[in-house]
Amino acid sequence: MWDFFETVRHRHSIRRFRPEREVEAEKLHAILEAAASAPSAGDLQPWRIEVIQDPGLRSGLDAAAPGESFIGEAPVSLVFLAEPARSAAEYGQRGANLYAIQDTTIAAAYAQLAVVAAGMGSTWVGHFDEAAVRSALGLGEELVPLTILCVGYPAEVPEPTPRRPLEELVRYR
Repeated sequence: MWDFFETVRHRHSIRRFRPEREVEAEKLHAILEAAASAPSAGDLQPWRIEVIQDPGLRSGLDAAAPGESFIGEAPVSLVFLAEPARSAAEYGQRGANLYAIQDTTIAAAYAQLAVVAAGMGSTWVGHFDEAAVRSALGLGEELVPLTILCVGYPAEVPEPTPRRPLEELVRYR
């Protein structure tokens, strides 16, 4: 089993998947459990996750995200949706506008790392038309689509991209 730091180092954005290789149900379940274990303000878990395996629905997501054609190729897409009202009930406007978004993002990040730990790859897609995603999945206005996480076995692993040095990112005081 890899340690956590190895998992983080092996996370890459995968844009070519092996569509013939399905994501095993037990691995998908483990990924969803990792997302469900993410911390959230007041332990409210103000998110929902739509697991999209149906090719027609994946095609609808593909159409909602121009230029992101790999969405339709990935065998699974996890759509992370914030539930602002759930956070607002406890924390008011700040809960709705910030905590629900942060908490949903943390859950998606946990899932993304779990995908790597399970021996697969993913791509985080944030560039999409919210209304088109809602329409494709038949969702109401009470849910805010935040990310589409495409999941599957990589057809290729890209070279790591350069990262800014810590000296530019961190300030010790």
